[in-house]
Amino acid sequence: MSWVLQGVSILGGPPTDVLVDGGVIAEIGAGLRGEQTLDAAGLVALPGLVDLHTHLREPGREDAETVETGTAAAALGGFTAVHAMANTDPVADTAGVVEQVFHLGRAAGHCDVAPVGAVTVGLRGTALAELGAMATSAARVRVFSDDGVCVSDAGLMRRALEYVKAFDGVVAQHAEEPSLTVGAQLHEGVVSAQLGLAGWPAVAEEAIIARDCLLAGHVGSRLHICHVSTAGSVELIRFAKARGIDVTAEVTPHHLLLTDASATGYDPVFKVNPPLRTRADVDAVRAGLADGTIDAVATDHAPHATEDKETEWAAARPGMLGLQTALPIVAGLGLAWSVIAERMSSAPARIGRLPGHGRPIAVGEPANLCLFDPAATWTVDGHALASRAHNTPYEGMTMTGAVVATFLRGEPTVLDGKLT
Repeated sequence: MSWVLQGVSILGGPPTDVLVDGGVIAEIGAGLRGEQTLDAAGLVALPGLVDLHTHLREPGREDAETVETGTAAAALGGFTAVHAMANTDPVADTAGVVEQVFHLGRAAGHCDVAPVGAVTVGLRGTALAELGAMATSAARVRVFSDDGVCVSDAGLMRRALEYVKAFDGVVAQHAEEPSLTVGAQLHEGVVSAQLGLAGWPAVAEEAIIARDCLLAGHVGSRLHICHVSTAGSVELIRFAKARGIDVTAEVTPHHLLLTDASATGYDPVFKVNPPLRTRADVDAVRAGLADGTIDAVATDHAPHATEDKETEWAAARPGMLGLQTALPIVAGLGLAWSVIAERMSSAPARIGRLPGHGRPIAVGEPANLCLFDPAATWTVDGHALASRAHNTPYEGMTMTGAVVATFLRGEPTVLDGKLT
């Protein structure tokens, strides 16, 4: 079925019509006609968003999230593709598990699901997983990560970086030197001292980033840094890029908005790994995102069952929901729409090697689109979100900007802010 998006603003430009037909953008101009018309006056058209870092929990923790519920949340957030992290149960460290996740995504149909393969067997950091088998499977894995734990052994990390070169893969590192974060609960600083919580020092992140950038440069491989959270990390990545090292990085919406001061009430909804940092760190990662040192925004959407989150701080699992609130948060930073499209669509698609996603809104390109109303306001209600879990740190907050429609290969997955 063909659609005309009438009066839409492409990346904040002047109003125009966009004809979507046969899964592609067929025509752009005034007075276009199609079988269906969507009044898009006042809406901004972006390429469909791509998330490099989503926890869908299936298989193993379907009480917290499923591929069905997680991808529904993704579509409602404007995403047409997500990368599903490997820390499931069983771990996605074989071709069989990544293919299962891939096919569950196809069956759900809300957005494309690109499984992330584990770097090491069982995330244990002792032996490499079946990287080649996952890369040549039906899931065509190109991103490998032990996210949740760090590949702390330098020799093993080097071998992984060397291995993925064979199929143009990338190792996505959870940068955390484990010997520096034993028992850590919150960013090491004034707030953690006041609350009596064990500190998670910035240097634990920065030390691994420095080491792995040097390793990637040494072997000539691609490295991606997950959820950058400190000012020092931004400077290290900037330094590595200036040296020509093939490193990319992501930052989460919560590290762009929230600080460790949010934790003063001991509410574990604000417990996350890496932890919320200081205002100076937030300012630094925002600057890094704006100038391109940080390539992408990734949600690190981490749903948890109620009993794993609504408990005392030390026992609570780290992580926050993020898919349905990511775009309003980033849109509120004052970045140009072209920059938002690059950081939330084009760059993550390029890093994850997802053909067909992150493409410009132009005639002949795949019709993967997000239509966003920058003037709409809504109040976050965790129980009203599509995720099976409710652990949003933005409960009761008024968001400015809302996704109105999402198109996946020319077919609407969301219309009028609701799943089709």
